Amino acid sequence: MTTQLIFAITLLVTLGAFAYTISRIVSFFKFTRPAFPIKDIGKRINVMITVAFGQTKIFRRPVIGMFHAFVFWGFCIIIFGSIEMVIDGLTGTVRVLKFLGPVYNIIMASGDIFALLVAISIVIFLSRRLFFHIKRFEGIEMKKITHIDANIALSIILLLMISLLAMNTGYIEYKSITGEPTVGLFPVSSVIAGFITHGQAESFRLMYEASWWTHILLIFLFANILPYSKHFHVFLSIPNVFLSRLDPLGKLPNMDNVSREVKLMLDPNTAFAAATSDLPPERFGVKDAEDASWKNYFDSLACTQCGRCTSVCPANITGKKLSPRKVMMDLRARMKEKGPLMIKNGRDFNDNRSLLRDYISEEELWACTTCNACAKECPININHPTLIVDMRRYLVMEEASAPGEIKALFNNIENNGAPWQYSAEDRMLWAKDLEMKTHHV
Repeated sequence: MTTQLIFAITLLVTLGAFAYTISRIVSFFKFTRPAFPIKDIGKRINVMITVAFGQTKIFRRPVIGMFHAFVFWGFCIIIFGSIEMVIDGLTGTVRVLKFLGPVYNIIMASGDIFALLVAISIVIFLSRRLFFHIKRFEGIEMKKITHIDANIALSIILLLMISLLAMNTGYIEYKSITGEPTVGLFPVSSVIAGFITHGQAESFRLMYEASWWTHILLIFLFANILPYSKHFHVFLSIPNVFLSRLDPLGKLPNMDNVSREVKLMLDPNTAFAAATSDLPPERFGVKDAEDASWKNYFDSLACTQCGRCTSVCPANITGKKLSPRKVMMDLRARMKEKGPLMIKNGRDFNDNRSLLRDYISEEELWACTTCNACAKECPININHPTLIVDMRRYLVMEEASAPGEIKALFNNIENNGAPWQYSAEDRMLWAKDLEMKTHHV
């Protein structure tokens, strides 16, 4: 009973801390702008199954993609064992889900196998980060703390897998020595147990219990570290894929406030009402974190910081400052900085800083070709160009700020009705002396 009480208190503290962190993050969403409506649920489920659970984008790099898939699928299986451990910890039972019979055997066997596969994958990931220079892991946005954060998260996952295998091994050996039947199948742990030929039943019982507590406490710790880590995508990647923008990548969304103004101008009956409206004018585009849509902010939280987007960005490849990964990381960092201040002082609070210029420079924004290679490559369907274009919209529509070439293009469109510096009357001069042969059929 004492053990159950200790476990219950630990679980309560864990859930309380996690709920506090999530509530703070959720409160930031109320400052963001609306995005697209969530519809076409069937299509979204299909995208989620293929991209998130099927890991289709990850497999574009087949070798390292397979190891990442092992980790993802492993977590999906092992979570059932974790749920069982929570129930056992609260009720004092042992392997409470054993009533599932053959299904339970399959779950336990899969979890045991994946524990080894995940452990091997994590060792490979850590080795790549510590001993190999992987270009996409570097960049101006990838500071030292970012690498430390990744290494800590990977180390915790490795300890989780080791403690799980140790727990299963201790359980098998203890039951074997005492002559009691085991519940569940553990193919990997059974092989490990085969190498341990000596030991007392009490020693293996202690091994099992120590590993049990180590495993569950690491889960509780990891859950509360994740929201502050790049590995927050463990929770958010699946819902982010479900919430993917379903329009073709090349289609840029219209600005609702501009569309509304155009419709009002085309309707004489509403033009006067709009002119006399007391509503404050909306900002065009994105200047700061609160101007971004909720989906842009969700993208920034879900970002895995894997660098696949930046590694395929033609602007970045040719030496320009733009890094799509940095844009997402900057939005998350800016909201983390300003969000608490807006909660305290209101949405209109101004700290004399902004996402634009203080975090992301104009040079970065205008380097984007809107080719959508970043969005195409992102394993969790983050759409970087929508945010980049909205920041450029702010520059043009609010500040009339743009590179000289673009300003010239705008002037030509305004004056000549075309991007070129020729009047409408001179459009066909190029064909003046052109001789064309006609063929009669």
